[in-house]
Amino acid sequence: MFKTTDSRVRIVVHGQQAFGKAVLEKLIERNENIVAVCTAPDPQGRAPDTIKVDPLKELAAQNGLAVHQPASWKTDESLALMTSFDADLCMMAYVLLFVSEAVLNAPKLGSFQYHPSLLPMHRGPSSINWPIAMGATKTGLSIFWPNDGLDQGPVLLQKECEIGADETLGDVYFKKLFPMGVDAMIESLDLVKLGQAPKMAQDLSKGSYESWFGRNETKINWAKPAAEIYNMIRAGNPQPGAWTTHGQQELKVFDSCLAKVGGGHRRMPGEILSVDDQGFVVAAGDGAIKIKRVRADGGKVGAIEYVATSRLTVGDIIGT
Repeated sequence: MFKTTDSRVRIVVHGQQAFGKAVLEKLIERNENIVAVCTAPDPQGRAPDTIKVDPLKELAAQNGLAVHQPASWKTDESLALMTSFDADLCMMAYVLLFVSEAVLNAPKLGSFQYHPSLLPMHRGPSSINWPIAMGATKTGLSIFWPNDGLDQGPVLLQKECEIGADETLGDVYFKKLFPMGVDAMIESLDLVKLGQAPKMAQDLSKGSYESWFGRNETKINWAKPAAEIYNMIRAGNPQPGAWTTHGQQELKVFDSCLAKVGGGHRRMPGEILSVDDQGFVVAAGDGAIKIKRVRADGGKVGAIEYVATSRLTVGDIIGT
């Protein structure tokens, strides 16, 4: 168990985007001793005036904190950089680049990292999407001590939350895992300071690893049961977006709900069953889905607007 008697530990914040910024804001509010901020490299191949500054980088600059953006954390140079900070602790708040164990161990008390699942379940890069897609009713977050294994290091603490029957990826992350995660990072820091931060080994045989929840995983197969399709749509909303086709056009599907359908005729998977002022209903292999918001060539629009512009009608078959 790690221990320090100094309440002013020397902290490196390593992260990016809104989550990294939120963690840094909390640390600044608490007057913590931040000795460096590390974030992802700026996007390449784009005009400088089109690059949006990473929120973490921007906040660090506003507070006079040194910012470092190595392209890799697996090099001797990156190890020398981390060592040069003479840090006690590195707090990893949304880090996508692989960080070598040597760099992780360079701070005197090591490094801990946020991961949005209940490890060892859902190790990997799309750990919020997968439990929703699988129909889980619970997920959570882990703060863990990373090593050279992908999300395999010992766990420091975990927090659970429910996945509502109609909640999307956006709901689960922004309303639950994001704010809970920021608080958990600070709680973990306090445990380190008190010498009460555990290292609970993961039993990987009781967990799972899933790769990216990407294009192949979000293509809608209308022959599947409606509940399975609905879970997948929720898991991809707002990113990466479930998709189907209408004629030759790709149609991304966002807001939706399960729909009740009556008898009367034999339904084909992907058949448009009805249209109203909220959207259109599509037959699945078992049941149906009402689609409320989509994106075609332009931005996201209400499904009824898409109906008006695309001439989608009852009886059409999508996803063929």
